[in-house]
Amino acid sequence: MVGVSLITGAARGMGRAIALRLAKDGFNVAINDLEASSVELEKVQKEIEKMGRKSIVITADISVGKSVEEMMQKTAQQLGRLDVVVANAGICKLQSLISMSEENWDRVFAVNMRGVFLCYREAAKIMIKQGTGGRIIGACSSAGYTGYPLLSHYCATKWGVRGLTQSAAMELAAHKITVNTYCPGFIETPLTDGTNKELAELQGKTIEEVKKDFVNGIPLGRTGRPHDVANLVSFLASKQADYITGQNILVNGGLVLS
Repeated sequence: MVGVSLITGAARGMGRAIALRLAKDGFNVAINDLEASSVELEKVQKEIEKMGRKSIVITADISVGKSVEEMMQKTAQQLGRLDVVVANAGICKLQSLISMSEENWDRVFAVNMRGVFLCYREAAKIMIKQGTGGRIIGACSSAGYTGYPLLSHYCATKWGVRGLTQSAAMELAAHKITVNTYCPGFIETPLTDGTNKELAELQGKTIEEVKKDFVNGIPLGRTGRPHDVANLVSFLASKQADYITGQNILVNGGLVLS
């Protein structure tokens, strides 16, 4: 029996790398992102199909409950089942605490916190009904372990994801569903490219200088790549991770230690 996985925020960066890795591992893969990223999603879909795996594209806003429910149902119906869900989608924009609007705060929470909750909830419903267990994997961050200037909203969501994950793992263990997160540090993605640009403008530095500052704080001496995260997700999605649940696992080169 071929397993089925669903990855949100899969058009680029870590989501794309995770989707391709799980396809390589033998999963059929449903990939999600916003409508604006549909062209990039279709490119990822073609790459997956070249590996001999089935893939479907589902554009949806993961902060909307009905959309997430329909996305999960569509995956199970079109690909036959649902075994692994990776709630990867997230947003980040630098802003100081005192200048932050309620709208910006709420939007970051809607995607990074409510979106993960909705994915966990709807995935669990289907996996419980299937009765064969499953893997739910969320996107946390090194920012879920320590605060950062200009990222109070982002850090708060990631701390929240840690608590959500531990609680969900305890509730769903009876159904043989494991719930874990990956916690990246400085990973080279379009999202971090945008953050680096903002930070460079605020600090009066070049983007390369900003990157160098980060690397100087990483014991392994390099920034991460999307495949570094995909490798961890591959393990968490595998049978080898059957006895691991409720864990938030850092993948950051030693930048932050738990």
